[in-house]
Amino acid sequence: MEEKFNRLLFVPIAAVLFLMIGYQYVCPADSNTCYFRGDDKGLFQRYSSGFDFVYPDEADEDLTSKITTKFNFTERDLDRHADFDIRGDDVMVFLHIQKTGGTTFGRHLVKNIQLEQPCDCMPGQRKCTCHRPGKAESWLFSRFSTGWSCGLHADWTELTSCVPVVMNKRDKKNTQKSKRNFYYITMLRDPVSRYLSEWKHVQRGATWKTALHMCDGRPATQDELPACYSGDDWTGVPLTDFMNCPSNLANNRQVRMLADLSLVGCYNMSSMSELERGHVLLASAKANLRNMAFYGLTEFQRKTQYLFERTFGLRFIRAFTQINSTRAASIGISEKVRWRIEGLNALDVELYEYAKELFLRRYQYQRQQQHQEERLRRRQQRQHRQRLHRTYWAQLLRLGAEEEDQNEVVNTLEEVATTEDYSSQVVRW
Repeated sequence: MEEKFNRLLFVPIAAVLFLMIGYQYVCPADSNTCYFRGDDKGLFQRYSSGFDFVYPDEADEDLTSKITTKFNFTERDLDRHADFDIRGDDVMVFLHIQKTGGTTFGRHLVKNIQLEQPCDCMPGQRKCTCHRPGKAESWLFSRFSTGWSCGLHADWTELTSCVPVVMNKRDKKNTQKSKRNFYYITMLRDPVSRYLSEWKHVQRGATWKTALHMCDGRPATQDELPACYSGDDWTGVPLTDFMNCPSNLANNRQVRMLADLSLVGCYNMSSMSELERGHVLLASAKANLRNMAFYGLTEFQRKTQYLFERTFGLRFIRAFTQINSTRAASIGISEKVRWRIEGLNALDVELYEYAKELFLRRYQYQRQQQHQEERLRRRQQRQHRQRLHRTYWAQLLRLGAEEEDQNEVVNTLEEVATTEDYSSQVVRW
């Protein structure tokens, strides 16, 4: 009786121990994969595995209601995933637009990504060596890796015609034999803030004189791009003078640098009317931006980091920092001046409105995708635990049945032995 009671007690104790061991196996102490909160708030305030990072800044909680719906985007526009092969021939090309936070983002690319073979950045040198694992070839085309190989702040028109040639020369490969995939990325910024930032930069002496402005195989002429100032630079220029120069490339710079200038006769302003030229440039800039592998917004650093990681399957070591205390932010301007700047940058204003909605919708889409991945992962974990439980209980039942059979054999042998012993005593008697 006591042995039967021990056997009955053994089964629940073993089950409890198994559940504890199984929980520790599936949900280790230092893991966030198991989650027992009663609501879904905070579902994206953690990470589980892989590259699924979400950063709880910039008021993400009610993102859907805050996105103004003005443009019709397809699922193909929202679902951005780049099969970037860092070991193969793929090249990431960073289109660096002035005063959009590109310098900071460029440093993230060479110093802050977790790579099997990190970029080699020597102290005191501006450029880093970003080689593929096991190859003396660069996977990144940017200011901080390959320098200004296609000209200072080369635009989309310059880069798309120049980068393939430069990369093949650097890696000594034949263009016909080596078909590369080029993944273009860039950063955009609120047009008014960007314009003011460029003005302050020019006011301190910046010129970008060495920019090539190549288009259709030739640089822009002085007649096509007349200088806004006489002398070496425009140091100390007042904002009014900065705005009054009609050939100032700061006006609608983001649209010009993202559009295919060949469509409008490059820098020849007489090839079509100003209105038609603006429509063509804006449409081209939108299309190129939409089809780029990735772009980020200076005003949304953490979302930019998250989307980059989700797009390329790469992780940054340190989180991006949102810095709002820029020189442009500290400039006080009147509403009249703001309207004037917006008028001078009307194309950039419309492009940024388009880019911002697409960016936030991509972010929303990726969060929904991550939510589905989390639910699928939890369901798979539950199914895995259930399979373990079923296997364990089957083993317990089998062991229990074998033990009962063994006990029956032992009891039978004891009964036989007892009978034989009794019979022998009867014979003696």
